[in-house]
Amino acid sequence: MSTPEAWLRGPVAGVPVQLQPVAHALVQALEDVERAAAPFSPAELRARPGGAASVAFHLRHLAGSLDRLLTYARGEQLSAEQRAFLAAEEDESDADAVSLLAAARRAVERAMEQLRTTPGEILDEPREVGRARLPSSVRGLLYHAGEHTARHAGQVVTTARVVRAG
Repeated sequence: MSTPEAWLRGPVAGVPVQLQPVAHALVQALEDVERAAAPFSPAELRARPGGAASVAFHLRHLAGSLDRLLTYARGEQLSAEQRAFLAAEEDESDADAVSLLAAARRAVERAMEQLRTTPGEILDEPREVGRARLPSSVRGLLYHAGEHTARHAGQVVTTARVVRAG
């Protein structure tokens, strides 16, 4: 019998009820990318079928964007280190599945910890995003973090299938 998707397994321990959809999206995304990319060679990780972004890019972006969105949700701006990571997300020269998946796992673990420690009463507090300081809220950023992570996990799964078929 296969394991049900994360959202059908019940609440994620310690995560407030309002943030369960985010937690479920993050858990499912991590499981999906680990299944799809774990056996990939560096060449497969860097493959760009039809000009699409590579599995390596999506894994690196998944981890980096999650970190950035959580930074904004805390009411902080990006550090120089985070801006440097963003600038290097497309660098695939050192792509290996073990380290890329470990980085994704660490990013999701940090996100889960932040979800567990985010008080429900601050979810609608305003937050600013990026250098343009675009308006959002803690809730908006956290929900987008789950959605954005799931989107890139889907791209990892799809691109991995195309690369394997080729």
